Amino acid sequence: MKRFRNILCVIGDEKSSKFALQRAVALAENNPANLAVINVMPPVSIGMGMPENGPISAELQKTAEQTRAQWLQSAVEPYRNQLEIHHQVLVGVQFLEIIREVLRNGHDLVIKTPESEEWLDHLFGSEDMHLLRKCPCPVWLIKPSVGDSFRRVLAAVDVIDIYPESERKPRHLLNEQVIEMASSLAISEFAELHIVHAWRAVSENALREMRVQLRGFDVDAYVAGVQQERQADLDQLLQTVRHALGADVLDYLKPQTHLVKGRARKEIPALAKKLKADLVVMGTVARTGIPGLITGNTAESILNQITCSVLAIKPPGFQTPVSLSSTSPP
Repeated sequence: MKRFRNILCVIGDEKSSKFALQRAVALAENNPANLAVINVMPPVSIGMGMPENGPISAELQKTAEQTRAQWLQSAVEPYRNQLEIHHQVLVGVQFLEIIREVLRNGHDLVIKTPESEEWLDHLFGSEDMHLLRKCPCPVWLIKPSVGDSFRRVLAAVDVIDIYPESERKPRHLLNEQVIEMASSLAISEFAELHIVHAWRAVSENALREMRVQLRGFDVDAYVAGVQQERQADLDQLLQTVRHALGADVLDYLKPQTHLVKGRARKEIPALAKKLKADLVVMGTVARTGIPGLITGNTAESILNQITCSVLAIKPPGFQTPVSLSSTSPP
């Protein structure tokens, strides 16, 4: 089973950060895993026409960092009797410093609360969307109002096999990662596990409109055949994951599968709302091997509609456009 070993928790000054820190501590204890907690602050700008690199600016920056470090120390102190926590204040653009910390120390999960109090209302174009697009490891954005535990975890997979040969293996591996991570979190949280795939029969509407010209072609049979294929693909994925995790894991979780007809960007948020899911686990990048490729349109549309926490996973081979040596945002 996929277990996180090196967790990075990002907290800010806002009260909502305690939810991310509590979740990170609990997950680190359950796995068990190393835990690092960081706060990212912008450089101090003194204005008033004074030089940014002058002695006054440097002294103000030093004082601001010391104040922030003291606050961070007090934030993690209540949890030190549970596990060892490394903490640090970083200075710079938030998403860049988070990703650089991941690159420096090999973190396999980033946990944070969204920037906006309105959750995803202002996510696009924000620091969080940059993080979702470019962070090389999974990113777990935790809704501030989440309770002490997650009751329902929804894993969204794409089992359609019509992509170019170069994309098929990364997609299969991404699907497996989604279910493995969702399973791990469901066990850790004693939560229900739901797995969803949204499917469509290509050109169904056009075929139905042409039914007069298509004598002898049974559109209903065609649609039913596509549904059977998708069900078989989903069953095969579960068998692969069962083999990887061990039969006892899925037997214990007894995941509920949902094969829903329609566009993923519509049906997955609708199912998450219907189930009252606390967490949606999903892949976020369509293609691999292209540094900086943004999150796929379908994934962005789903992210813009769900109102619960989300764990976003990159496929194997994803390359972040951020480097330790870069001096400006990619």
